[in-house]
Amino acid sequence: MSAADALRDAARRLLSATDTPRLDAEILLAFALGISREDMILRLRDLAVPAGFDALVGRRSAGEPVAHITGTRDFWTLTLAVTPDVLVPRPDSETLIEAAIEHFRGGAPKRILDLGAGSGALLLAALDEWRDATGLGIDISDAALAVASANAARLGMADRAAFRRGDWGEGLAERFDLILANPPYISTAAALPHDVLYHEPHLALFAGTDGLDAYRRLAPQLAGLLADGGVALLEIGFDQGKSAADLFRAEALQVAVRQDLGKRDRCLEIRT
Repeated sequence: MSAADALRDAARRLLSATDTPRLDAEILLAFALGISREDMILRLRDLAVPAGFDALVGRRSAGEPVAHITGTRDFWTLTLAVTPDVLVPRPDSETLIEAAIEHFRGGAPKRILDLGAGSGALLLAALDEWRDATGLGIDISDAALAVASANAARLGMADRAAFRRGDWGEGLAERFDLILANPPYISTAAALPHDVLYHEPHLALFAGTDGLDAYRRLAPQLAGLLADGGVALLEIGFDQGKSAADLFRAEALQVAVRQDLGKRDRCLEIRT
């Protein structure tokens, strides 16, 4: 079987496992070949099917996320290592970085805080934008902190990014110019795709029966963490634009709701 035929066959096998069967098949084939997806597409007619590709497709067909199979995920300008101990970074979360760039247009944050850092995606993406900034990532999971610290070291940011165990902003005395957070916001009653429910950490997904528990913790903390002129950018679920925002407005904070590229509510932009 040619590589092109193997790719078509893999996409057919993945139809029931993913909404992006062709893309997933391409990523897995490129990974098996040890080359970039772009290079693979250009050379597809000349490539042989690598050993192990069928097994990779089998893992994806069984519901294992592509990022766990390849061990990496692209986010913003970075390629990050990911494991089952952290949430796989999503393109929707890039909405927070876009909002931060708009807020600091003509300036730059000096100190950045990432609450619920996970893989370090948000903090490291921000530090890649603002090369003179330093940042702190907080997470309650030691395993997640190990992933984030390793990502910072591999990307040459270990001297600018510190990661520490903590419970949201509890105990932090410092104030920050930019606060980023992608907290859990899914209801415990929600139905999730198999690859998310069985392969990603529930601690990073679920936040009580209404999905708002993490925001209830964060709302009274933010005013004491934001520096003058600073902004906090928090990811939300598409249906939480009002319910989540109201929790922060009740703390006398100024809140605007930003949408992602799909025109869905995705980010709370919060100022004192």
